[in-house]
Amino acid sequence: MITFSNPQGVRTPTSGYSLAALVEGPGQRLVISGQIGITPDGTIPADHDTQIKQALANLRTILAAHGMGPKHLVKITVFLTDVALIKPWRAARDAAMEGAAPASTLLIVAGLADPRFVVEVEAEAFLSA
Repeated sequence: MITFSNPQGVRTPTSGYSLAALVEGPGQRLVISGQIGITPDGTIPADHDTQIKQALANLRTILAAHGMGPKHLVKITVFLTDVALIKPWRAARDAAMEGAAPASTLLIVAGLADPRFVVEVEAEAFLSA
């Protein structure tokens, strides 16, 4: 069972995520490596919005391969290479998450493994038994 919370005494998030996720009981925990905006054929889109949407599509594909979806996400960590990408990230995330609001951390970094990459998303998910 996953219980998301925004406890009193801490500022409530102003965007689509929760401050904490409590995972209890038997089930399956899925830890997902960082997903970048690269297509299955190896293409790296030049457009930032397309990279963001592809990274989220990759994440959803991995979840689906394990019988999970956005509602099973417990935590996501997002790395963006430019503060200007926060608004497009949030719009794409909100569209892809189907209302799920897992715990989340967003960082602006100097770069990723390839200078063409603008986003990387890692995640943890849980499927109750």
